[in-house]
Amino acid sequence: MNRNLLAVALIGALAHTPARAQDAHAGAHADALPVTTLDDVVVVGVAPAMATTVITDPKLPRQPVPASDGADYLKTIPGFSTLRSGGTNGDPVLRGMFGSRINLMTNDGAMSGACPARMDNALSYIAPETYDRLVVIKGPQTVLWGGGASAGTVRFEREIPYFAEPGVQASGSVLAGSHGRNDQVLDISAGTPRGYARLSANRSEADDYEDGNGDLVPSAWKKWNADAALGWTPDENTVLELSAGIGDAQARYAGRGMDGAQFRRDSLGLRFEKKHIGGVLDAVVANVYQNDVDHVMDNYSLRDPDPTSSMPMPMASNVAHRTRGGRVATTWQAGRWEVTTGLDLRDSRHSQRSASGRGAYLAVPWRVDAKFQSWGAFAESHWHITDTHHLMSGVRLDRAEAQDLRATTGGMMPMPNPTAGMTRKESLPSAFVRYEYDLGGRWGAYAGLGHTQRMPDYWELFSPTYGPVGATNAFAGVQPERTTQLDIGLQFKGAKVDAWASLYAGRVQDFILFDYSAGMMGSSTRAHNVDANIRGGEAGIDWRPAQGWKLSGAASYAWGEVRDTGTALPQMPPLEARFSVSHERGPWSWGALWRVAAAQERVSTSQGNIVGRDLGPSAGFAVFSVNSGYRFNDRLQLTAGIDNLFDRAYSEHLNLGGNSAFGYPADPVRINEPGRTAWVKLNLRY
Repeated sequence: MNRNLLAVALIGALAHTPARAQDAHAGAHADALPVTTLDDVVVVGVAPAMATTVITDPKLPRQPVPASDGADYLKTIPGFSTLRSGGTNGDPVLRGMFGSRINLMTNDGAMSGACPARMDNALSYIAPETYDRLVVIKGPQTVLWGGGASAGTVRFEREIPYFAEPGVQASGSVLAGSHGRNDQVLDISAGTPRGYARLSANRSEADDYEDGNGDLVPSAWKKWNADAALGWTPDENTVLELSAGIGDAQARYAGRGMDGAQFRRDSLGLRFEKKHIGGVLDAVVANVYQNDVDHVMDNYSLRDPDPTSSMPMPMASNVAHRTRGGRVATTWQAGRWEVTTGLDLRDSRHSQRSASGRGAYLAVPWRVDAKFQSWGAFAESHWHITDTHHLMSGVRLDRAEAQDLRATTGGMMPMPNPTAGMTRKESLPSAFVRYEYDLGGRWGAYAGLGHTQRMPDYWELFSPTYGPVGATNAFAGVQPERTTQLDIGLQFKGAKVDAWASLYAGRVQDFILFDYSAGMMGSSTRAHNVDANIRGGEAGIDWRPAQGWKLSGAASYAWGEVRDTGTALPQMPPLEARFSVSHERGPWSWGALWRVAAAQERVSTSQGNIVGRDLGPSAGFAVFSVNSGYRFNDRLQLTAGIDNLFDRAYSEHLNLGGNSAFGYPADPVRINEPGRTAWVKLNLRY
């Protein structure tokens, strides 16, 4: 990083930019809300737009350094954190909940990673800047987008680029930063009133970073994605779109025994939308999709095999996950009622192969080890009782199946699989009801009660070494989770002050918990069910004391315990707060961000999830960052920043222990985050 770049970045500051919906009650679909336009230049936090829903534009610059994956971007939303393992591809955590408790959708299609230890969680395949809108619904407060989303629903969406007259729309960015970071993004559309073509592409690269102690942390990555769409638009309210996408990547992991040598993604989609029909039937939306991931993990492409480890020779594992599905939804309107009804289907197949020796896995045939299928029917309503009083409710029923196709289990010492060929079937109901008061006015409030039941996912049924005590294995013994949760919130919008708070409290019956134990063959895991209590919340405030000035703060906290023992649920993030000051004057903006995380003492060191376990109590930390921006015009802007300005050495509580192949000690040591990091970014919209 040269001195000129550092000088530009040091101008720095922060801007806390809440996303506000134009109309807090624009319909039962969150996609009825417009993409939010933010006033400030750099995003460091996002407030709710309506009740439990957060909406933001992922193309905008953000701090810390613009995200390389979906999980990294979500950290700007209070309530989200990331289970870290190095530079990229962390696993998202919402309100202390992990995995398929968060329902992830991209263009209304589902995608799953393939690694049995979630090295390639689904957000690893998402480049946030190639999407137009990010929508987050916290808690079990919708039934529209799939069952089992007890923590929440995350949707990365691309808009339909309708052209009233022939033309071209384009946006793009370039980024340069410390540790060899460089990104390029291009999104271009061309069309006429009858149709359009769109291309979205990105490339991102970074070297290993240095922590605040000056130690090198293995964390380098290279990524690219390209997505294309062709659409027919006979009128502005109708579209038929065909889309296709590909991508690939590689990433080094300081906290794993293997690296990601390949993250291949292939996507196909077809969607139809007919909106504002004008009668009782107001809209019809349907889509079908196929998402394939092909992931290679090895210990020789991006590192040298560790002769003292359990994998002293070159080894590779190749895993794949194909997900197909579809959805059709109709929206009906009459008087003060809006009702959305529909059906959805999801089918997935997991395959794997592995071998010792460089590239030897390519000669090994694929083995399908698991199949999943689910069908769902849903109905969600919005009753406008008056202009200020609203009642939302929904019901859903899912029928889920899982099939165990493993011939053997046991890893290095395989044994015959007692559940080979077995199929599990579950019926899973969900429902919610929520009252809202005038969320578009000066004062607003809401209270919602939701219940959802979740089928155990691939990682909970197939990855554990053992199942519950007395069960044949995890596939046979782990039961579906049942979550009942109360969400309440309050919002205030004033001339100089905006404030909001969201609180939740829930009971999870048959919460799926992992116990860790060490043995001669390394660590083993046992998946089993417990009953748990959870609660917490998020809050934020913006104060504008004078023209162009803004002072902001936001905090989040998650708490959980095992009901029978009173012990802490593992993998809970600590109390975290962000404080910022920003100023805009003409084309210039600047500010500062102070992120503070408390120490976390409530841990359960022998328990965790499929990615990792609690490594013990963690120390708190505070990190100070700055950024600035300059708008040349409405289309071109330059932003720059320095994250961790004082080069603080710190680590996140949710973390993996460093791997011995990179010199980390046998006793788990959390991986430190990047030290001082400078970056500069140029954004263009045409």
